[in-house]
Amino acid sequence: MLKAMISAPVGDDVFGEDPTVKALEDEVSALLDKEASVFVPSGTMSNQLALRLHAGPLQEVLVDHRAHVHVWEVGGIHALCGASVAAAEPLPPADF
Repeated sequence: MLKAMISAPVGDDVFGEDPTVKALEDEVSALLDKEASVFVPSGTMSNQLALRLHAGPLQEVLVDHRAHVHVWEVGGIHALCGASVAAAEPLPPADF
C-alpha cells in the first residue's frame, strides 16, 4: 500500500490537476451513473456537505437522538450551515 501511495501521480486537486483523484471521481460517477462526483477525505466532511446541501441558516435538522451527526458533529451543523438540530427519541414499536 505504501509503495502504491508513494508512486501514485499527484497534483493540486483544487485546480483539477490530481490525476488520481480525477480517476477516482470518474470511476465513482460512472459506477453510480451520475454526471459527476466529488472526493472528500473524511466521513465528517461528507456529512457536513450533505447537511449544507439540504439545510441552511435558521432551518432545523430533525435527527434520531443517537444519530452520529447529533452526537459527534452537531457543532459543525451550527457552524457550517447555520442550522439547528432537533434530536428526537423514537416511540417504541406498537404492539398489535
